[in-house]
Amino acid sequence: MKGLFKSKPRTPVDIVKITRELLVYLDSPVRDAKREEKMAELAKNIREMKSVLYGNGDAEPVPEACAQLTQEFFKDNTLRLFIVCLPKLNLEARKDATQVVANLQRQQVQSRLIACDYLESNKDLMDILVLGYENTDIALHYGSMLRECIRHQIIARYVLESENMKRFFTYIQLPNFDIASDAAATFKELLTRHKATVADFLNKNYDWFFAEYNSKLLESENYITRRQAVKLLGDVLLDRSNVSVMMRYVSSKDNLRIMMNLLRESSKNIQIEAFHVFKVFVANQNKPPEIVSILIANRSKLLRFFSDFKTDKEDAQFDQDKAQVVKEIAALEPKEQP
Repeated sequence: MKGLFKSKPRTPVDIVKITRELLVYLDSPVRDAKREEKMAELAKNIREMKSVLYGNGDAEPVPEACAQLTQEFFKDNTLRLFIVCLPKLNLEARKDATQVVANLQRQQVQSRLIACDYLESNKDLMDILVLGYENTDIALHYGSMLRECIRHQIIARYVLESENMKRFFTYIQLPNFDIASDAAATFKELLTRHKATVADFLNKNYDWFFAEYNSKLLESENYITRRQAVKLLGDVLLDRSNVSVMMRYVSSKDNLRIMMNLLRESSKNIQIEAFHVFKVFVANQNKPPEIVSILIANRSKLLRFFSDFKTDKEDAQFDQDKAQVVKEIAALEPKEQP
């Protein structure tokens, strides 16, 4: 007779509903005797959600089950509860919850990314995720969630245009290496993923953004910060979507001074990345007179420097670029100041 009373397997919708109820309980100030038991049940439910979305060792995820789970998850404020309650979960449950949130950003229901629709109406959640970099316990989990959420262009635009964007210049230099690296990865994603949105942001916010970028990152005392910053600067400026930003950047004598200082670094890696930006100053056919003056004043030093400047491995493109830079600098003639 026992077999007649086996519990019915829970559906994805059931799992989400029970998880939501447990998160609501966790978010409340109630402290009762069953708290530990409920925390364990919550961790088990989050693990089950992860199994539905990712599959397990024996089975691939079932698209229909994933769609049902996704639809139920975004029907209510389950994502908000996941984010707000994350600090109260144990480490394993935090990892599972982070993977669930990441996966749900890519799940389509009837050809729609319903995570994007939900986030568009709840953009304040991005502020919570960004500020997570200030909490050592949850910084990496929130950072991972944030990078998945900014896969949606409208959400990336919100973060770029928010006041919190300025905080990244501090987070990238936090003393905790793992958190600083995670913040740098998110910063890079924000500045490279959605080309048109990034170009619009940089054009509108050019002055404050590059003032911060130059002083806090390119002139940082931290070697890793300088190295990452000059590499990212090259990637951003040399992207064809950012031509107008590039032209503005390479028309500034202060920016040229920073690049020339980076060329003098003892690190070959920084020198190489700085060269990729410096060559644009030289290649610009409409150099302002003050740029021409600085290059002429430093011509002999630059030509001497480039005569010994080599990459560790053979690089035909680098050699070609260097030869062109040397040719341009050698041929410079003073320009009349307007």
